[in-house]
Amino acid sequence: MEFDYDGGLPLFQQVATQIEEGILNGSYPEEAQIPSTTEVSKSYQINPATVLKGMNLLVDRGLIEKRRGIGMFVVSGAQRKVKEYRRAAFLSNEVQELIEEAKKLGITESQLISLIERGYGK
Repeated sequence: MEFDYDGGLPLFQQVATQIEEGILNGSYPEEAQIPSTTEVSKSYQINPATVLKGMNLLVDRGLIEKRRGIGMFVVSGAQRKVKEYRRAAFLSNEVQELIEEAKKLGITESQLISLIERGYGK
């Protein structure tokens, strides 16, 4: 995990994003236990309440669950949920911004498609 202590994104959101990224890339497989609030807090010198707030965001989104007395675990289907959420965000945010910027620059749809295909190595 890496945190930007001076950045504009609050630390609790960074905690949630880092764990979400671990779920997406398989670092935290489904049904696996994630590091405890105390572990993250001590390792990265972050207030335990801040870490817990970030983890609770993921609980609320149904990606991790609290198992009383044991810890936090990645739920079954979490990776799929993260992919779906990120795809939707990507399509509604990044792709739309790309299209709007291309239009401002006078890049046609076919030119943009060609640039994207070139980026994929086609």
